[in-house]
Amino acid sequence: MSKTAPAESGDLGSGDDVPATIAPPPRPLSPMDTTYQGTSDAELGTATTALDRADENLTQQLRGPEPSNIVSWDSHTDPLNPMNWSNTKRWANTGVISVMTFSTPLASTMFAPGVPLVMEEFQSTNMILQTLVVSIFVLGFAAGPITAAPMSELYGRKPVYLTANFLFLVFTLGCGLSTDLNMLIVFRFLAGCAGGVPTALGGASIGDMFHRDQRGLAMALWGMGPLMGPIVGPIVGGVLAANAGWRWAFWLEAIIAVVTLIGGFFLLQETYPVVILERKTRRIIKETGNKAKVSALHHADTPMVHFTNAIVRPLKTLFRSPIVFLLSVYYAVLFGYLYLFITTFPFTFSNQYHFSVSLTGLSYLGLGCGIAIGLFVSGKVSDPIFKRLTEKNGGIAEPEYRLPALMLTSPLIAISLFVYGWTAEAKIHWIVPIIGTSFFGIGMIPAFLSINMYLVDSFPTYAASAIAATKVFQSIGGAFLPLAGQPLYSALGLGWGNSVLGIIALAFFPVPILFFRYGGWLRERGGGETLREWRWWRRVREDEELEECGCGFVSGFVR
Repeated sequence: MSKTAPAESGDLGSGDDVPATIAPPPRPLSPMDTTYQGTSDAELGTATTALDRADENLTQQLRGPEPSNIVSWDSHTDPLNPMNWSNTKRWANTGVISVMTFSTPLASTMFAPGVPLVMEEFQSTNMILQTLVVSIFVLGFAAGPITAAPMSELYGRKPVYLTANFLFLVFTLGCGLSTDLNMLIVFRFLAGCAGGVPTALGGASIGDMFHRDQRGLAMALWGMGPLMGPIVGPIVGGVLAANAGWRWAFWLEAIIAVVTLIGGFFLLQETYPVVILERKTRRIIKETGNKAKVSALHHADTPMVHFTNAIVRPLKTLFRSPIVFLLSVYYAVLFGYLYLFITTFPFTFSNQYHFSVSLTGLSYLGLGCGIAIGLFVSGKVSDPIFKRLTEKNGGIAEPEYRLPALMLTSPLIAISLFVYGWTAEAKIHWIVPIIGTSFFGIGMIPAFLSINMYLVDSFPTYAASAIAATKVFQSIGGAFLPLAGQPLYSALGLGWGNSVLGIIALAFFPVPILFFRYGGWLRERGGGETLREWRWWRRVREDEELEECGCGFVSGFVR
């Protein structure tokens, strides 16, 4: 095995494998450099030298930087690579990100049981506003990640996490200090914009730190936030509203935000390989004075051009990739159902079972228990299934191996809606519809984890943008579908109203099956990372010779 690459550089492969990193263009030649104006040998030699220099510069531009000037990981065990961090360091980062991801969805619903008190204080009886004041937070989840994801790919994950957390703290305080309903709705939306950032970046951060066959447990821990947070929120909020008033929901959220901000400042480390290698390159240039050094993951565009492209990338990914589009629509429907439950439970259990404000929080226990069961099962079976299918495929892993859990559990969503709707309609003992909602929680977890891991594996370079694209639809579903809940139940009743929702859920059942069978075909035709980049990514990750010598090993990421 040959070892020809310097320790600080790496051969990224031939031009047939991955696009070369193009160095900045040379200084344009002036007319005096290339125009022959005399007949002396000295003048002729000067002109010839200038032409030779121009030819060399053009050749160098086409070839890209010299291999010795490309800065990559020192080896496959380079401690700078987040995938080589100690388990303690990786799980500490995962823990902080998971707490952030839990606290903001918690805030989305914590004050839901206190909404009647809000409407009474602000003297409003508008049912649409009563639902909107809760769901508008989720609409912010769509707006925030559109800018946060590309910002993280340009400046790093950590600065974006901390900035978003600080803004979330400020806007949450604004909610607690609101003096009218309009002010509260505006600050709720802004808090959602900042609060949606951890849910958009968390999956990408885990992809930075964990190999594909190790992501299941980490994703399960992180996945508790977006799904358990909205369930725990009303339980805590019901007690706070009944005993301390609705504003205390926001004071508690602010306290949690301060704690996570301090923890993030001291414990979070940068995980994005592009930013890590850029910092390493700048350090080497400063130490050696060699300005020809360039990161293996260097962005040839200016920061503004790159940022503009990155802003557009999630939307392009959403509408040009059938994989991202269909999975986004599917999860938007499920997320909308979740928030429809959250916003209608207080009225359903108050009208059907005469629950008080403090008892209303108990109606969410079924969802919470179901999500806990789903997390446990998914964390246990996701990675073993992935490894087993990879072994059957000759050791070659494919993103589609993340989908079997979703294929098996997606019917539970429809079953839950049917059971909950008809038992609540008939006023059967309140525990029965609550148990029915637990099946929804069990089915939601594989959907959330499978879709996120599938996108991370399908879009290794721009995982944050791919996930942010799904957040757009997810947040729109979570914000606006609940607005239809009360009119739907008023027109059709709880039984038929939830049956309509269940039939829609069943219509999406074939989606993961089709992607499991034809996802590879779609990715090769532009539905995921380009085929060239995908093959190179897999080659770099699995080629034992490259891993042993460290040549060109960039942890599965390409420019």
